[in-house]
Amino acid sequence: MDELDLLKKDWNKPENQNFPKLSYNDIYKMHLKKSSSTVKWIFIISLLEFVFWTIISFSFKDNESITRFKGTVIETVLEVLSVVAYIVLFYFFYLFYKNYKKISTTDSAKKLMENILKTRHTVKLYVIFNLVFIVISTIAVLLLDIKQDPHLSSKLNEAAASGQIFMFYSNIILITAGILTITITILLGFYWLIYGILLKRLNRNYRELKKMDL
Repeated sequence: MDELDLLKKDWNKPENQNFPKLSYNDIYKMHLKKSSSTVKWIFIISLLEFVFWTIISFSFKDNESITRFKGTVIETVLEVLSVVAYIVLFYFFYLFYKNYKKISTTDSAKKLMENILKTRHTVKLYVIFNLVFIVISTIAVLLLDIKQDPHLSSKLNEAAASGQIFMFYSNIILITAGILTITITILLGFYWLIYGILLKRLNRNYRELKKMDL
């Protein structure tokens, strides 16, 4: 329970009915402080998430499963995907920071509500991009790897020769779908736990502000 909720609960006690009432401006400032703090944490957590995945990426850079792509088309594709990911992610960081600054300096309840809605929309787009990017990059690398990897190419040729090509691709699709499902489920759980909680706080602020603005 946050500061404003505690204040409301305490204010409604019978023994406190004679206390001076808070003004519209006082309540607005509390909502502004809460919203600004929430958006700041969204920005900080997104940066920490970026740092975490960057460290993981560099940790596996010399791994055998990655080094085997050196000098191949897959290495080029991975580099292009990395550049695209960095550009888009830095753009999202800019939007999160911009939303934080806007909310911090907002001087009206209506404008604050608009900025809260923009922040919610930005977070949803950020989550969608991360999940879609994982799916696209995984499928792209897998399709290229089937052609590039000698072992997979050999298996593909054997399957084609024995008339088992459908079974070969079915197994690849099922395994890939299974791995992606597990990965996306874990990420969705993380996003729901972290960003979901923060967005709920923003939604609560939005509803309270809407009541004030009526």
